[in-house]
Amino acid sequence: MNNRNITDIFFDLDHTLWDFDKNSGLAFERVFKTFEIPLQLEDFLAVYEPINLQYWRLYREERIEKQALRRGRLGDAFAQFELSYPLNTIDAMAEQYIEELPKDNYLFDGATELLEYLQPNYRLHLITNGFHGVQHRKIQNSGIAHFFETVTTSEDVGAKKPNPKVFEHALALAGVTATTSMMIGDSFEADILGAEAVGFKTIFFNYRNQDVTQGRIAVNSLDAIKNHL
Repeated sequence: MNNRNITDIFFDLDHTLWDFDKNSGLAFERVFKTFEIPLQLEDFLAVYEPINLQYWRLYREERIEKQALRRGRLGDAFAQFELSYPLNTIDAMAEQYIEELPKDNYLFDGATELLEYLQPNYRLHLITNGFHGVQHRKIQNSGIAHFFETVTTSEDVGAKKPNPKVFEHALALAGVTATTSMMIGDSFEADILGAEAVGFKTIFFNYRNQDVTQGRIAVNSLDAIKNHL
């Protein structure tokens, strides 16, 4: 695939540059201590993480609101262990988790090196479905804010990837067209199909080794992106 006309590269944040699962686990470790939750953290996370992805899909499809996302993923995960907490306790846990989440800021291996490699030749941007305040704290606290000329969050737009409005907003903010833009992300539906529908070229960060339609660029490490840009 010829990428010589690419001038701007748009990254997803969570699960692409920012190691969400590792940072989330550390945040939950502190929440569990505060609320004296009688579970092994590893057992809880094994149940919680797929439930969280399901709730984010519902949120992305605008079938639930933010509060239902934050309550539902915790309540459903605890229910698998036959644990139940009052709604005000669930809300307090969810609030502390959101406060704790940006405190640990591990990036995927090679993230900083990739951004350093790309920055001299491309303008870099972020498009994320996360909440504005939380995502900006992650970007600042992880030391990568200086790489990006623009940041678009779904909360800014009032819509979520793969909705075209998100990508169109990001393009307008950057002052570029989709034909000279590349989207890199880990969600095949939200990042890849969503961006392609607007006209972006794409690179799928397929670290989960999902089946991918032939004809697309897919990599399972960030370092491998250098072979295509």
